[in-house]
Amino acid sequence: MYTGFAEVYDELMGEVNYRNWADLYCDLMAQYGITKGKVCECACGTGALTIPLYKKGFHMTGVDISQDMLWIAAQKARKAGIAIPFVRQDMRELRLHRPMDAVLATCDGVNYLLREEDVLAFFESAYQALRPGGGLFFDISTPYKLENKLGNQIICDDSEHITYFWQNAYHPSTRQVEMHLCFFVRQEDGSYKRIDEEQKQRAWTAEEIERMLMQAGFDRIAVYGNGHLNPAREKEDRWHFAAMRRVQPEEM
Repeated sequence: MYTGFAEVYDELMGEVNYRNWADLYCDLMAQYGITKGKVCECACGTGALTIPLYKKGFHMTGVDISQDMLWIAAQKARKAGIAIPFVRQDMRELRLHRPMDAVLATCDGVNYLLREEDVLAFFESAYQALRPGGGLFFDISTPYKLENKLGNQIICDDSEHITYFWQNAYHPSTRQVEMHLCFFVRQEDGSYKRIDEEQKQRAWTAEEIERMLMQAGFDRIAVYGNGHLNPAREKEDRWHFAAMRRVQPEEM
């Protein structure tokens, strides 16, 4: 996943306002008393959110399973004069050197976990990576979005540098959307490089997510709407979740 696609990812996501997204996550973490400290961002991709959060004073670590995405993230950080460790790891098996104040998984990271045991493995892994009182914060594309806006759609775009065709199929029985992407990227000599990518995302209900968070040991679980800290609504494109690792009496 995200191999050749890594080289066009930032251009395709160019309309996303990552500064505003970073502000939202800062506000979300502040709800749990986390305004500074060590933060691990899982599924960090090319570091588009990792770097703005670093600039806001957090000590960031970026984790992703795609070495190509991490290479681009490291190059971007280096050009910005920023020292951020970007590490290839599976978010279901985090191995961090020190306890984190917060663990993040942004931009659909949890949607790519297709089985309940995978989501639970991530939650349990994040729980172990956090200090007592630390927080887990993440967002997902909602079932409404995957079924009604993303599923069974054909999306095409033609720009000066990239032409792409994006065909999706939603399967109600599995609540998964299959995405078939084909990109033609213009090269310096005028030729085009073809990149094919296949991805799957699963729709998770808020009730399923909350149940698995509790099963992993989290409390103070909250779910917010798309781009705001108000209660989530069913027909929104994105939900933001927050949860805290319990502080045991012996840890107080």
